[in-house]
Amino acid sequence: PPSIAHRVAEAKSFCTMADAIPPSIRERKYIRNPLLARRQMVVEVVHPGRANLSRAQLQEELAKRHKVSDTQCIVLRSFRTKFGGGKSTGFACIYDSLDAVKKFEPKFRQIRNGLTEKTDSSRKQIKEAKNRGKKVRGTGRRVAAHKAKRAARDG
Repeated sequence: PPSIAHRVAEAKSFCTMADAIPPSIRERKYIRNPLLARRQMVVEVVHPGRANLSRAQLQEELAKRHKVSDTQCIVLRSFRTKFGGGKSTGFACIYDSLDAVKKFEPKFRQIRNGLTEKTDSSRKQIKEAKNRGKKVRGTGRRVAAHKAKRAARDG
């Protein structure tokens, strides 16, 4: 019978499906959205025999295809891998500039993309500020909310 080392060497020389078929990226439902200063599309990634591509790899590939200089202008979201693997579908937005990304994208997505840093505030501080804001009624509410926000940020 063949030795263990021989079997390992044989397994390494065996070509896997992931090596044979490179992942392909297809775009559907392409829309130019001038109000939000972006191009948006559904992205399908076919990756048989391997795990999904990373966000960075997808950003680089879309940047090449759409001639985007800064990959931070590309925001990827809602990627789901189909049952059984081999295909993933998600949504991509390619913004015209970084200012547009900062203006229209929610804060958590900006943090994911590395545009802004997450500010750490304790749970207790957030709750105290909220409860102080609840005690004020009428026209002074906005001022009190501003003061509460400032106290949570500085304190």
